[in-house]
Amino acid sequence: MTQKYYAHSLDGKPPSEWQPLDEHLKNVAKMARSFAEGFGAGDWAYLAGLWHDIGKYSDEFQKMLGTEEGSDAHIETRPGRVDHSTAGAKHASNLLKNKGKLLAYAIAGHHSGLLDGKSNDACLHDRLQKAIPDYSSSPEYILNSKSLGDLPFALNAHNSKRFGFQISFFIRMIYSCLVDADFLDTEAFMDREKSSWRKGYPALHELDTKLAFALNQLSASAPRTSINKHRAAILKNCFDASELPQGMFSLTVPTGGGKTLSSLAFAMKHAVKYNLKRIIYVIPYTSIIEQNAEVFREILGENAVLEHHSNFEPDEEDHRSRLASENWDAPIIVTTNVQFFESLYRSRSSRCRKIHNIANSVVILDEAQMLPVPLLKPCLEVLRELSSAYRTSIVLCTATQPALSTTDTFKDGLEGVREIVSDPGKLYVEFKRVRVKKLPVISDDELADRLNEHKQVLCIVNTRGHARRIFEQIRDGEEGCYHLSALMCPEHRTATLNKIRSALLNGSPCRVISTQLIEAGVDIDFPVVFRSDAGIDSIAQAAGRCNREGKLLEGGQVFVFSPEDGSPPGHFRQTAQTADSVIRHHDDFLSPEAVTEYFRALYWMKGNKLDEYQILDDLGEGAKNGDFPFRSVDKEFKIIKDGAESVIIPWNKEAERIISGLRYSEYPALFARKAQRFTVQVYPKVLGSLECSGSVERLHDQYCVLNNMDIYRDDLGLCPEDPTFHEVESLIT
Repeated sequence: MTQKYYAHSLDGKPPSEWQPLDEHLKNVAKMARSFAEGFGAGDWAYLAGLWHDIGKYSDEFQKMLGTEEGSDAHIETRPGRVDHSTAGAKHASNLLKNKGKLLAYAIAGHHSGLLDGKSNDACLHDRLQKAIPDYSSSPEYILNSKSLGDLPFALNAHNSKRFGFQISFFIRMIYSCLVDADFLDTEAFMDREKSSWRKGYPALHELDTKLAFALNQLSASAPRTSINKHRAAILKNCFDASELPQGMFSLTVPTGGGKTLSSLAFAMKHAVKYNLKRIIYVIPYTSIIEQNAEVFREILGENAVLEHHSNFEPDEEDHRSRLASENWDAPIIVTTNVQFFESLYRSRSSRCRKIHNIANSVVILDEAQMLPVPLLKPCLEVLRELSSAYRTSIVLCTATQPALSTTDTFKDGLEGVREIVSDPGKLYVEFKRVRVKKLPVISDDELADRLNEHKQVLCIVNTRGHARRIFEQIRDGEEGCYHLSALMCPEHRTATLNKIRSALLNGSPCRVISTQLIEAGVDIDFPVVFRSDAGIDSIAQAAGRCNREGKLLEGGQVFVFSPEDGSPPGHFRQTAQTADSVIRHHDDFLSPEAVTEYFRALYWMKGNKLDEYQILDDLGEGAKNGDFPFRSVDKEFKIIKDGAESVIIPWNKEAERIISGLRYSEYPALFARKAQRFTVQVYPKVLGSLECSGSVERLHDQYCVLNNMDIYRDDLGLCPEDPTFHEVESLIT
């Protein structure tokens, strides 16, 4: 009797209901091809899918599958499991030589993650030399398939220094297509009902109709003010520019100019015209993406928008994590710099599976000036590659456009960036609504006194600890005091912002102490703003919260002060010092000229410090022999070096229902998405102290849940009371 081969078994089900292996290979191959065809690499992804599991034809794997039934039986990273991924990697390398090695990276890593090409640790070189179980019973049509198209880019058309990056990025894209197709087919077989929530997204042309309707309504109801006239002109510029060919764009619009909806309007029209698949809106702060996501949901519908910012990732892959990991298959994605850029340099399958869905899209980088300086060149390189080879249009969207274009003094900048608005300099003058004054060093007591002199005032500081101290000083005996920081979960911040907006509208006392999370994109309008020393871009963002609607005839007041303890070390101190050097010789230090000078000092003069960890050099070296350091790069490319983790806060009944779903559901992915609205990010040492004190529990070894609400306050958010909190307070500032 002919031997039966299976890819996956089901708990308690007879072998007749297990998934046939050839069916799984063909499904994954076809799906991976469909993902990669959009960037001209369908044949590559097809072969990766066809060969990724041929090691499962071995007798050793089939015996294991029979004795260890269940959804995790094929997860080879578990102790005692049979290595089935090396077979396909060796087959690709032997059959297709150098081209096959590119596929070998993807196949060998489809469970364990992309490997380094050659290193002292686990690496592809060693895997390709490894003795493995015999897989020769694989069908001939699978083993002998070897048709490959060309690379989706012409290496000779680019600077030779980019070869290594281009090829390594191509490997990542094929890997993403493979692991997403593998995950989706496995998910569909294991439980079709549980996987059905991924389907049913509206098409972009449907969303375009909804957006057009909403914009027409807003235009019809908007007062005929000078500012609204300029906003309408900006929107028209965006509509006009959407007809331009795909590539790099900048949208330089002053705060209050309506750039959120205008950039979305550009992206929607541009995507529909060029038959692109999705719009990805990238925002620097985890703490503020909820506002833009909510705006988009109100206009486009709840099921059109995926808000992805949490970092719920297990240390080890299992069936549950395969379903929970995000693949960005929605038409509108709202995410963070950390999720977007780190995913493009990661090696693990759960982070990489989504990156093929960045191809054929419009990526809007909101507050583009917030790109991390030590990683600026790697960030620009990935944007350049997405635009040039993967049909992705990039929009650098900001009120203070950083100097990211190629110039004589910055040769590694972006080429061919086209400005969407007709005259950014003129717009700055027309939107100028504040007077900015630099103050000397002032103590916390003096700052509190100054704030209490104003009925409505916003104060923005650089650390959570400073925000808490000032808040507690001004709150004593005063009404209408509010605090905002990322130690409050998004739902909590939203509720607090609603109270603040209501107080401002009613003319009630409203004194707000906030960290910088309020600066980017938060629609709020104060007559007076105080800003602790910061970069000029941050000062401009703070000024955007002052006299936002231009109702104060003499303009709003913005005071920039130096705190008595100075600026915190690192990024804040560096940008504050750079800004101070510019402020000294500019009467208007928010002018376009001052902003250009600021970024020239911050970016152009940094040289190698713009790739502080030599990531591009390491990838470039890999081009010589095809040994790319994927895992080494993964360790180095971290926007937040200390790796903050998410704690879910049972802030209200809805949060409690979500936590219950996470606790008891076999497939928690849908609940994990919803839980993001109730998360607070803390650093590992802080999380460790919370776990040791019993204040946090882990669900499924993955989801951290606060179970001691005594340390979560309505006014401040997460405030642990145990003694270790004070020892690690600097970590959460």
